[in-house]
Amino acid sequence: MVVLKSSLEIAQVAKLRPIAKIAKKIGLKEKDLDLYGPFIAKLSSSATKRILASKKKDGKLILVTAITPTRAGEGKTTTTVGLGQALERIGKKSIICLRQPSMGPIFGMKGGATGGGLSQVLPMEDINLHFTGDIHAVSAADNLLAALIDNYIYYHHKSPAAMTITWKRALDMNDRSLRSIQICLKGNLCIPRSESFQITAASEVMAVLCLSKSISDLRENLGRIIVGFDETGKPLYAKDMNANGAMAAILKRAIQPNIVQSLEGTPAFIHGGPFANIAHGCSSLIATSTALKLSDFVVTEAGFGSDLGMEKFFDNLYTAPRFVA
Repeated sequence: MVVLKSSLEIAQVAKLRPIAKIAKKIGLKEKDLDLYGPFIAKLSSSATKRILASKKKDGKLILVTAITPTRAGEGKTTTTVGLGQALERIGKKSIICLRQPSMGPIFGMKGGATGGGLSQVLPMEDINLHFTGDIHAVSAADNLLAALIDNYIYYHHKSPAAMTITWKRALDMNDRSLRSIQICLKGNLCIPRSESFQITAASEVMAVLCLSKSISDLRENLGRIIVGFDETGKPLYAKDMNANGAMAAILKRAIQPNIVQSLEGTPAFIHGGPFANIAHGCSSLIATSTALKLSDFVVTEAGFGSDLGMEKFFDNLYTAPRFVA
């Protein structure tokens, strides 16, 4: 009887190559990388800027989607990784682009999001958990803005009863008890009111991060986030709280694409993790655009089904002119 190994067993016995050697396959030098150990790296900001500004013709972009996916998914990530590996097998320079998994689904029924079987990105355990800390940085930036909103209310003697605060706090975990809460129940530092947490992948900060082309662009885009409305109905922006500069500082590393490898050594950019039901559901624009400059083929995926993630991918990401940093 043949006993098939689980995805975890396959990942744990895989022999990974140093990430500098994987990056060399797509023309990157070690000085272009910020290393997070031997098998994970971030592409440096200077390298990203140089690559995006180059006149090199973009490679071909392949988008993997699905029709009416089941609750457990349809294997888009596995298909994406497998296709990227197959293209390398026939001599094509390819890069895989994926979203970073959220720890909410990882510890829920869905589980991890690094592919499966012989079509995985590695190191699987690290990618599925804290990875390079990008999602935690998004949580911190989101919650900093929430704190500054309360600070604004307190020092400007505003009453939340006369305002509409739409901003939510964030946590990268499935915690139903935080979906509807009451805050400021004791003391006189802020005014009691109803609030809620959302999962970090649903935060507008995550969407903004994945659609920004540079740290300066990120700072500007964060400032345009609407956090609520004043008593006259006028929008309140994150820049009104003087929050966007501090938020961008927290995210200065998070905007750099992460580089790992597949089971067969195909380079993979895993960056950003916006959900498709509230945002565009694709890996970051900066990662995908950089990958297109470095390879013949980029294989990526869109979240949920073709009527959601795929449509948003085309509508929001690639109908506008491509950018340079």
